[in-house]
Amino acid sequence: MAYRWLGRLAYGSRYDRVPWGQRVYVRPGERLVREAQWQWLIRRAPVMTLEEYRKLRTLGEIEEFLSCMMCGESRQQPLFVPTGGTGKGWRYHVVRCPSCGFLYRNPNVRPERLGDLYASGYSNFLSGKYAANRQRRYDLTMKAFSPVFDEGKERRLLDFGSGVGLFLELAEQRGFDAYGVDLSPESVEQANQRLSRARTYFGAPEDVPEIAAGRFDLITLWSVLAHLPRPLEDFTKFRSLLAPGGVLLILTVNAQSLLLKAYGSKWSGFTKNHLMFYSSKTVRTLLARTGFAGVAFAHHYGDTIEAGTTALRPDLTKRLRRNVARSDGGNMMRVLAFADEEAIGRWGGGPLTIHRLHA
Repeated sequence: MAYRWLGRLAYGSRYDRVPWGQRVYVRPGERLVREAQWQWLIRRAPVMTLEEYRKLRTLGEIEEFLSCMMCGESRQQPLFVPTGGTGKGWRYHVVRCPSCGFLYRNPNVRPERLGDLYASGYSNFLSGKYAANRQRRYDLTMKAFSPVFDEGKERRLLDFGSGVGLFLELAEQRGFDAYGVDLSPESVEQANQRLSRARTYFGAPEDVPEIAAGRFDLITLWSVLAHLPRPLEDFTKFRSLLAPGGVLLILTVNAQSLLLKAYGSKWSGFTKNHLMFYSSKTVRTLLARTGFAGVAFAHHYGDTIEAGTTALRPDLTKRLRRNVARSDGGNMMRVLAFADEEAIGRWGGGPLTIHRLHA
């Protein structure tokens, strides 16, 4: 409430018609205020041993306590307690690694119980309001990483966490030999009803012979990374499934987001089934540790901005783009990971800046 009152005092009503998701990027000086707010939060949050932290939390039936997956640090810095709001019945704790800055849910969900989160009703979420603009977001991301997705003929693609097949439908249209896997049996059934040539399967990649054989030119993870309880194991597997010259695409919530720094536990990235939250720094660590050669990022300015349908005035649109580039890259993080030097040579030209992971 104090920040809202100060915002009213500083800006009056000039930005009232700007959506909350864009307001922090367009109000003059707000980026610097929110960055300072984040640094103040980090400095004042206590750092404790894992044993000390265990004593503060009740362990759920499907949960376990973790150390940092990225660097192994066992100390914890509790930061946020996201909740589902009245009547939604979920609540969890988010901690920060004091060594590398990784944000993750702790206690977290045990890998063998991950399917409990998707056993029923998840497909309704994916095919309802959530799905309204999904395919537009996929299309905008593919354009951001052109020409990787421009032509799919004679190229194998795996969509990991394929949901109800919204992306696989686009992959079919571009000519890819496309496959998907998902942990929701309802979603798999709906996807296969939607698709004509592509097929999606229930379970893990190693459970499906056509997928376990590997040799994929592309693997995609659309809003999946935050759901993985054992990312190092999963990405080692993804790397083994890629053909020489292959690439992996990630779209995930951005733990450097100015919106996270502004709204804390109410950040839109803290959803019921999200487990871990990556920044450009920690996703580099994940990719380097699992054998990838390089990575590139594409800023996410917001779907309406990139599609040209925003209601923002041109001057505010320009300011938003400038502040996204100066701060965090946007509320979503778009990542293209290169399996090897062949992949960097094949796809690393144009506007993309390649960060080699083993230089």
